This record gives sequence, structure tokens and C-alpha cells, in this order.
Amino acid sequence: MSALEIPRLHTLPRQQLERCLAAADEILECHRVLKKGGLNVVGEVLKGQGAFYEMDHYPKDDVYDRDSHSQYYYHAHREDHDEHGHFHLFVRHGAMGDHHQPVLGPKGEDRVVHLVAIAMDAWGYPTELFEVNRWVTDESWLPADQVIGLLDQFEIDHAAPSWPVNRWITAMVRCFRPQIEALLKQRDQVIASYRDGSLADVLEDRRLEITGSLPIDLESWRQLLLETLAVQASARVAETARS
Repeated sequence: MSALEIPRLHTLPRQQLERCLAAADEILECHRVLKKGGLNVVGEVLKGQGAFYEMDHYPKDDVYDRDSHSQYYYHAHREDHDEHGHFHLFVRHGAMGDHHQPVLGPKGEDRVVHLVAIAMDAWGYPTELFEVNRWVTDESWLPADQVIGLLDQFEIDHAAPSWPVNRWITAMVRCFRPQIEALLKQRDQVIASYRDGSLADVLEDRRLEITGSLPIDLESWRQLLLETLAVQASARVAETARS
């Protein structure tokens, strides 16, 4: 599998680091208010949905924001992975421009693009980000650079099924933006290096499901962001003193 290349933090603009940090604080706040009520992210999504069955979507009709054209659902099917289940995040037709023409999959007003999947543990905390082959979600397949350009479109700005969960999932995309970008680029590299047929054949090949994954730890990532911003601030002060 192609190597995952996450940008070094010191090479990223200060504004991007600050956005990531603000999103990390938003995630922690969502965890705090849920825990205070004896709740968690996964429990909120499954609440009132009856028995939990593999492959079924939760909530039953997915979660969709009609203004941002963002969508997500939760389910489970990866028996060989240590997870309770995972979220799949998408943007739909209304978030895209005319230049977003899929290589394969739904077209026109049926376009739907998969952004990232977020694996969750049994306690309702995120453990991993991963990307999948086209057939897994039946998405409209776009090159990584076009999908990356759609990441900022993702926002769930309403209270159903849970206001903290919707804030949380929106912040996850902002917080881990560098990692998601790296996974999308790796996805395209894996697809390109898969030599068992045409591009269309590879995108439908059931032997290729996960194109890349990355464990995540919110607290460690937040600390790295704080340290990098502190170093950048010291460098600016030093530069100012020299000028």
C-alpha cells in the first residue's frame, strides 16, 4: 500500500492550525456535555432505533442537512477490526459545481461524494479515520483534489438526531483536515497502483475495500497543535525583534 504522507505541522499556515485547534476544543466540549448526561456520540445516534444490526444505517434515514447538502450515517460491518462501528460522511449534489463530474457512480442530481469514515470504539470515542473504494458506498467517484475541495462544505447545522453529535461530526472534519487530505491522496495512489484491470474495474473490485487508514488520538493531536503554534509564535516574536 502507498505510504501515507501527512504534512509536517510546521509547514501548515497558522490559520489552518488554529482552525484545527478550535475544532479540537469543539470536539472536547461535545464529549464533555454528553458525558455529563451519561451519554456518548454513538449512543445518541442509536437512541430509539431499536436493535443494532450490522449493515443497517443509523439513524434509519441517515442525517442530512438541506442547506449544506451534507450527510452521514453510522453502521458496522468490519468484523476484522476492533471497532463498535463507524460513520460515513458525504456531500451531495447541491454542494458541488458543474466541474465535479464523477468518473463512475451516480451522476447529475444524484451525485454523492464520500469524504471519510470515522471508526468508533464501544465507549463512543473516535479511534481511526479511513477511506474506502468506490463500490463500498456507491459514491460518485471524484479525484482526491476535488474531494479535498469539498471538505469545507461539510456541516450538519441542525439538532436532529442530536445537536452535540452534529457539532461533533462537523468539528471532526475541521480538526483532522490534514489527515483526511492525506488519506484521500493515498486512496488515489492505491487505486492507480492496483493493476488488475481498468479504472472502472478497480473501483468495483470487491477485493479492494479499505484504501488506507490512520489511528487518531484527539488529546495527542491537540497537544501537537498547541506546541506547533507556540513555536510559530516564538519565531514571529524573534523575527520582529530582529527587524
